[in-house]
Amino acid sequence: MTDPVWDPEQYLRFADERTRPLRDLLARVPALPHEPAPTVLDIGCGPGNSTAVLRERWPAARITGIDNSAEMLAAARAEGEPGSDYLLADAADYDPAPAAPDAIVSNAALQWIGFGTGDRTQQGPSSPKAGAAGRTEGHIGLLPRWAQALKPGGVIAFQVPGNFGSPSHTALAELRRSPRWRAVLGADATRSGVHEPGAYLDALAGAGCSADVWETTYSTLLTGPDPVLEWVKGTALRPVLTRLGERTEREAFLAEYGALLREAYPAGPHGTVFPFRRIFAVGVKRR
Repeated sequence: MTDPVWDPEQYLRFADERTRPLRDLLARVPALPHEPAPTVLDIGCGPGNSTAVLRERWPAARITGIDNSAEMLAAARAEGEPGSDYLLADAADYDPAPAAPDAIVSNAALQWIGFGTGDRTQQGPSSPKAGAAGRTEGHIGLLPRWAQALKPGGVIAFQVPGNFGSPSHTALAELRRSPRWRAVLGADATRSGVHEPGAYLDALAGAGCSADVWETTYSTLLTGPDPVLEWVKGTALRPVLTRLGERTEREAFLAEYGALLREAYPAGPHGTVFPFRRIFAVGVKRR
């Protein structure tokens, strides 16, 4: 299993587009039990762009950003978000109970834990088979533990990409399995996957939460040369880039994959339209 090495600078090339779903998610989050100074966990905080949005919503909150990438956390700490702490930890293993949070928020991170053995899923090019308990059960199995850790009236709020069936992902999977690249990248070059919205609704209800689950497809206009390739270099392509490293095959792979993306997402007169489906969920723990 290859854990991706993250590039904060590449990820933040599209910071506004990546942060917009979080803003839309927070718009559906009700008042927290200990406003105006709640305790908030930012699971998968990345380079701190999500933590900054949480700070806008709750200026007096105690916010802890949690991520398993030292590179991302270094970028987050460099931003120096006042009143925020950062912790290097894997979301699959992290226990939120000691923090007694008012809210657990996760912005585009849970898909990296995968979906475990449940059904009604969208699989990424490869999925987790074993490992830590959280990875075996998948991210949906974390929701009861998170709900139990919340204060009564507390909130779980997360959003994940729902585009694993889109050309950006299917072309990557097919290319990786091709004879030329299979031996170089292996079957476990990435792990990712999400459930369909109804599964999150069931899981949150079963965890003792009233739940609101929905989906949105953003039509994003990307500009510049190979803009979809530049987009996925910050996220879905990270495990492949990590595996290739600085090997000479890297540029050959990017050229081949870039050509597939240009065919799937042709440039128009004003840029390249990139449809981006997101799945959102807000669960409020019953008092």
